[in-house]
Amino acid sequence: MVGIQADNIAVNDGPLTPENATLLRPSEPTLPLEELRGRYEEDGYLFLKQILPREDVLAARETYFSTLEPTGVLKPGTAPVDGIFDPAKDHLDYPGIGAGHAGGNGKPGGERAAAFVDLALDAHYQDWYAEKFCNHPALYDFIARFSDWGKNTVSLRRTMLRNNIPKSKPIGVHYDQIFLRYGDPTSVTAWVPMGDIKLNGGGLIYLEDGDSIGLEMEEAFYAKAKQAGLTDEEAKSAFNSNMMSTGLLSERPAEFAREHGRRWLVSEYEAGDVVLHKPHMIHASTINNDPDNVIRLATDLRFCDSSKPYDKRWMNFYKFNDGV
Repeated sequence: MVGIQADNIAVNDGPLTPENATLLRPSEPTLPLEELRGRYEEDGYLFLKQILPREDVLAARETYFSTLEPTGVLKPGTAPVDGIFDPAKDHLDYPGIGAGHAGGNGKPGGERAAAFVDLALDAHYQDWYAEKFCNHPALYDFIARFSDWGKNTVSLRRTMLRNNIPKSKPIGVHYDQIFLRYGDPTSVTAWVPMGDIKLNGGGLIYLEDGDSIGLEMEEAFYAKAKQAGLTDEEAKSAFNSNMMSTGLLSERPAEFAREHGRRWLVSEYEAGDVVLHKPHMIHASTINNDPDNVIRLATDLRFCDSSKPYDKRWMNFYKFNDGV
């Protein structure tokens, strides 16, 4: 693991340095479950090393970029599995999808981006991804044991398969319960890097002690809403309208961390790694400044206990403007 001294680690509003960032704590999946659960509760996340077979992750990555290759996104002469962006192209013609981009979860980009965006969306529905990768037994079985949900463990169908072209806009500051508002805050998110990601390659970052801050923010707002005489449903709507139009807490991660007296936790990632995080764990991503123009590809998978209320909207596949 390299240190924070690596060049060009940055978020929207500035660099990440040893003063405002430190490293995520990695965990081996073979550690005793009680120890892993303790780390998850303490940190708000669990960074699992090589829990998925590397070859399965790279096979999915290869399929994805082979599908998108006809759009001209890849550097000529490179292998699809490497996902090397063609630096002669304009990154604005290859926008990412999902929360944090203009228009919330609407369709990004204009006419020139349409073919790329349509194929990126279509990948969500293909068997290689929706059936095989999202339900990989190595991860599902671990979640079922780790959570102690057993056969009640349900994998939500709505997932976010995101590509992040070098120099494109990263995901802003948020926590997931904002988007899973119609269920109990008991879900587990699994962030899965689909390929190796350098420290400056646009990976996910977590706010130090961010789970407690997310909980405090939500509880404070709900207390105000209840004092104002709002019902629970009205409070949900009021909370959502209090967010930015994209559902984010902030587009300025460095400033957000400074205001809360915390550092960002960063890491390089390898194909096969997975980070689990809690519903109120605050996170964002860095700008993809990969010097080799590697496209960052990752997905957000979510798991719930089917014996408790969960957001049923997430049982539908992701589509643009689905209001979630």
